[in-house]
Amino acid sequence: MVDMRRSRTLRKLREGKVVGCFKLNLADARAAEIVALAGFDCLWLCQEHVANDYAVIEKQILAAKAHDVDVLVRVPRGSYSDYIRPLELDATGIMVPHVMGVEDAKQVIWWTRFHPVGRRPMDGGNADGAYGQVDLLDYLEQANRERFVALQIEDPEPVGEIEEIAALDGFDILFFGPGDFTHGIGAPAQWDHPKVEETRRRVAEAAADHGKFAGCPGNPDNIDELVEMGFRFITMGADVIGLGNYCREIRGVFAPYD
Repeated sequence: MVDMRRSRTLRKLREGKVVGCFKLNLADARAAEIVALAGFDCLWLCQEHVANDYAVIEKQILAAKAHDVDVLVRVPRGSYSDYIRPLELDATGIMVPHVMGVEDAKQVIWWTRFHPVGRRPMDGGNADGAYGQVDLLDYLEQANRERFVALQIEDPEPVGEIEEIAALDGFDILFFGPGDFTHGIGAPAQWDHPKVEETRRRVAEAAADHGKFAGCPGNPDNIDELVEMGFRFITMGADVIGLGNYCREIRGVFAPYD
């Protein structure tokens, strides 16, 4: 029998290291491979805001795995099958957006973790279980250990329960999303709003207090501050932004000839 592929992200986090993640919007396995070749630990794919179907996700996962790079899929809010299908394609982790409180978090864990933590439906015949070649009981244990679940805190509503959420068993990363949070507090895109800074710190502290890993977006100017604050899963950059900036730079060369 064989084992599931081990998570590079979880290995580094458990060693106390910082994980670098990069977001992909483009529906192309070659884009995924380019990012993987750059040396990132994890690729962030999105089904919440991006029209990626499962065939696209599957190819990008394969491209990343070829270079021992993890894939995190931000799933749409829906039924349990929306949450577990990326895992069965062998995504290394999922992130559930807009977790609104402790009961919501409990439901996510119940749907996405196997016994004894939750009641995720069993199969084992897909890519994550090596198409049935991982022993079933080993599959349940390894999936709970080597696949990660991230809960995204990006609304003001769950902040009052942040300690209770962080204390739950069955998830790995508590991820602060400042974009929708600014929207939720009525201050869209005010990144320096005091509530943003306060909540970012609360997420980091709650994660540390309860043995979870704190995650959030970052940039080259604030990565040191985030690491000092306790964040270990940091996503930075996006393919569409990089491509757009590069195109504008090259197009600028032609400006004198317009």
